Amino acid sequence: MTEQTMAESVTQIEIDQRVYDLYDEYCHGRIDRREFSRAAALIAGGLAMAQALLPRYALAQTISFTDPRMKAQYVSYPSLGGNSGNMRGYLVQPSGAGPFPVVLVVHENRGLNPYIEDVARRCAVEGFLALAPDGLFPVGGYPGNDDDGRTLQAGLDQAKLRTDMLNGARFLKSHKLSSGKLGVTGFCWGGSTTNFLATVLGADLQAGVPFYGAAAATAAVPGIKAPLMLQYAETDPDINGMWPAFEAALKSAGVPHEMYIYPGTQHGFHNNSTPRYNEAAAKLAWERTIAFFKKNLA
Repeated sequence: MTEQTMAESVTQIEIDQRVYDLYDEYCHGRIDRREFSRAAALIAGGLAMAQALLPRYALAQTISFTDPRMKAQYVSYPSLGGNSGNMRGYLVQPSGAGPFPVVLVVHENRGLNPYIEDVARRCAVEGFLALAPDGLFPVGGYPGNDDDGRTLQAGLDQAKLRTDMLNGARFLKSHKLSSGKLGVTGFCWGGSTTNFLATVLGADLQAGVPFYGAAAATAAVPGIKAPLMLQYAETDPDINGMWPAFEAALKSAGVPHEMYIYPGTQHGFHNNSTPRYNEAAAKLAWERTIAFFKKNLA
């Protein structure tokens, strides 16, 4: 049996939590791929588990590029104050004439990969004009693999990168097909950025759904004027440890919010390209997300 075949035979249930923890360190750039593999190899069966956790983006496509319910294209737009002054994103338009409520989809810490593009298409087939910016555009765009993408994103000016996402939200809200109602969702780094955008967009945002994102700065929370739906994994101590203070700040500022923790899940459970994916939890979280957007962006 080849290493790849062994990896593909590993199921989520069979992966040791220690390997999940190592993968989380790797995903967040605290160790590199070589160290991830080396440390995993010290755990019985860990190397196959480690290989199984690496993304397989062919699995991530749930909405075909040619789905008649939507039309996708890459667009460019100015981004004053960002990393290069210009940005590129994946814009997906529902079928029909519009106008449409709009949803910004913010990627993880590795650029606009195929999973995030699929999430944008998922939004479009539900009736939203969706834009997924590629924060790596100033350095050549998503490079085709997450390792290089993670390195490129870490090397960017982080404040300017967030400005690039903010400008994406403003571009989308003012698009000729936009109804003027804006929602934002994002995953991991994108979840953190969703919280950040809620603080700076204020009344220009109508709904935010961060997935396992770091909390907004407590002092900035009073700037949030939109309702939030916060999605958390059960096993995600770094992110979940921020929740009590974040919740207190949201309550103090009178921000409407609802929070869900999904039992039996790991950080990244919505991403269907790795065994961290939890199908039942991801389906429920996405159904809640779409319902939340339809309620608040109508």
